[in-house]
Amino acid sequence: MTTDSDLGFFVLLARKGNLSAAALELNLSPPAVSKRLAKLEDRLGVRLMNRTTRRISLTSEGEAYFQSAIRIMRDIEELEQRVSDARETPSGLLRINATFGFGREYVAPVISEFSHLYPEVEVQLVLSDTPLNMVEEGLDLTIRFGGMPNSRLRARKLLRNRRFLCAAPDYLDRYGTPKRLSDLSAHNCIILRQYNESYDLWKLQRGQESETIRVHGTLSSNDGEIALNWVLAGHGIMMRSEWDIARHVKADRLRLVLPQYAQIDADIYAVYPERHNLSAKVRIFIDFLHRKLLEGSTVGFVQT
Repeated sequence: MTTDSDLGFFVLLARKGNLSAAALELNLSPPAVSKRLAKLEDRLGVRLMNRTTRRISLTSEGEAYFQSAIRIMRDIEELEQRVSDARETPSGLLRINATFGFGREYVAPVISEFSHLYPEVEVQLVLSDTPLNMVEEGLDLTIRFGGMPNSRLRARKLLRNRRFLCAAPDYLDRYGTPKRLSDLSAHNCIILRQYNESYDLWKLQRGQESETIRVHGTLSSNDGEIALNWVLAGHGIMMRSEWDIARHVKADRLRLVLPQYAQIDADIYAVYPERHNLSAKVRIFIDFLHRKLLEGSTVGFVQT
């Protein structure tokens, strides 16, 4: 604790035992030091030091104040050291939120590896397909797609992600492959009802141009895994993130439809409350997740 505080000032003064020596240390005049001591005594309502022209000595109240001040300053120093160490050594509880699909497929395996490397960190993974209030839920980190709705949050981009139109080969063989975006109006489209969006309006981008088309279909769900299984079963066309469909495209279980179109505002972000300094557990996990996602993307994402 610095001498800017009353505790630090008083401890320095008691240790020096002399107003002039304390004044020299504080870069003040002896009268200024004497005045500050008098203000401290007035605030506490007791005399802490006896003054002579050469020396100062502690009263009984001053001795008790000095001993308590030493203990408090030591506790504060230890606390600050522990907090500082926490920025370097991951430890404690780390609460992470992710969507069900991405959380199971990517985040959970990364947590498994991370836990082996940093056993002092207790990780809780909370899965939900709707964004949670980070402060109210006590979350340290959440994995989200697209832009940030809250200016009080900070975000780090982990990976590029796009959403593509896709369908099973069986469906395309039976009903034909759309050649233009307008052709979707004649197809059964599987609709995902999430995040209170306009479910049947698909906004896509081609180069620098954006287009919106209204779609319809006989199947819809608020669960992405269910909807994807319907697509794999040949029920229709769906718009889905590349992280979720890449393995199916490579295995020819799914084919991209109109691959020149994509929804590009779906990048993957690590989001955390706005703070000047991140603790080590959050900072190191974000770095670790970023590295693992980049490694996976070299083989796991759609190439167009």
